[in-house]
Order: sequence, then C-alpha cells, then structure tokens
Amino acid sequence: MRSSHDVIRFWFLDHGEDDWFGGKPEFDTALAENFAETHAQVARGEAWTWRRSAEGRLAEIVVLDQFSRQLHRGSPEAFAQDKMALVLAQEAIAAGADQVVQPAWRSFFYMPFMHAESLLIQEEGMGLFAALGNQDQLDFMTGHRDCIARFGRFPFRNTALGRQSTEAELAYMREQEGRAF
Repeated sequence: MRSSHDVIRFWFLDHGEDDWFGGKPEFDTALAENFAETHAQVARGEAWTWRRSAEGRLAEIVVLDQFSRQLHRGSPEAFAQDKMALVLAQEAIAAGADQVVQPAWRSFFYMPFMHAESLLIQEEGMGLFAALGNQDQLDFMTGHRDCIARFGRFPFRNTALGRQSTEAELAYMREQEGRAF
C-alpha cells in the first residue's frame, strides 16, 4: 500500500482542480497506475493507521471519496465508498482534523457531505462550506443540496446505479447541460 503522504503529494501537490474535476482519461489512468491497489486496501479498511494524523485522515477520505470516482467513473463502484468516506469525515471534523490542514485542502474533508444523498447531511455540508468562505465552493454545494431537496437523490447517478429516471429528473439533467453530481 502506498502511504498517506503519497496520496497527499499526488492529489494536492502534483495535481489540481483541472485534474480533479476535469474527467480527463489521462489523469484517471495515472491515478489507476499509481493507486488502484492502495484504493482497494483503503476500501477494505486497511489504512486505519493513517488516522493518527490530520493529513492521514484527509488522505483516507480522498482515496475513498475522490479516487473512487476517478477509478470507477460511470459505474456503481464510483459511489460504493461514499458512506465510509462520510463517516470518516464526520469523525475527522469532530476531532478538529479539518482545522489543522492547509486551508486549500480543507474542502476535501467536506466533499463527502456534498456527495451524500441525504438532505440532513447536505444541510450540514452547507454550514461547512459556508465557513470556508469560498463562494464558488458554496455555490457548488448549494447546487448539490438543492438537487437532493428536489429529488432525494442525484439523477446523474441513476444510469450507473441502475435506477429509473423520472420525467422530472430527465428534464433536470437536460437543463444542467451535462453537469454531473
């Protein structure tokens, strides 16, 4: 298994927003080549020792929440670790780990709240993102919360998860012009 430091370096130092949210095949390939086995190990709960530090906690959450989406784009496995990532994020925030990492990294402690198909969790995420003071991130969080408030789920996941989309969800997805949640 690669180390939590390897995850932090790869995600935050070697790459940035264009890679994280760009959906580029070459980024997905680089991540798979370097971290596919680490992802599998973390998903089995084998990285518990990473929780000894705030950066280690963050690395575990990034692997479960973000790497899952990159490694398994378009499949149910992309979302399979969401609940574990959320629980780990809740624990990390309760321990104050989010407050001791670099401010630019902090939002990745909060991403599992944004990805939850629960209005209660989305509302908690609104407060976390509001506290960051980044309007762009708060707007994105608001879009996620509003989607869950309207549908109770993310329609863009329906195909991957084998769910039938309603007419209202289909109209919503057309309105969003390919913006996926």
